[in-house]
Amino acid sequence: MTVYVDTSFLVSLYLTDRHSPDARQRVQSAAGTWFTPLHHAEWAHALGQHIFRKVLATSEVQKMNGQLQTDAAAGLWLEVALPERAFDLCADLARRYGPKLGVRTLDSLHVACALELKAEQFWTFDERQEKLAKAEGLKIA
Repeated sequence: MTVYVDTSFLVSLYLTDRHSPDARQRVQSAAGTWFTPLHHAEWAHALGQHIFRKVLATSEVQKMNGQLQTDAAAGLWLEVALPERAFDLCADLARRYGPKLGVRTLDSLHVACALELKAEQFWTFDERQEKLAKAEGLKIA
């Protein structure tokens, strides 16, 4: 089963929050999960924000980055390029769903990537993003 996760899921997997148990349970069933340059960028920003807010120390972030790399080497994360049509589809999703769902650019870009990569499931803890993914026919676990 191919799965696309957004950054909210990724952060909950490596940091401990109210969604962490669910994220950890789900990821055990995934054979492979897409990981794009968008994930890399958002991951770096999310961790930087946690340091800025003094929620995490730099040493903790280094440990989490190491765990992410270990998981990638073990095959949990399948590195792929950002799909060529992702930005065009992102803009189309914004036109069609932005006024109804209030989705943001990164919400629609993640969903566009999942659609273009033909992910079998889409995992997120973001309510607006989940509504958009469902509206486009993606399966949510």
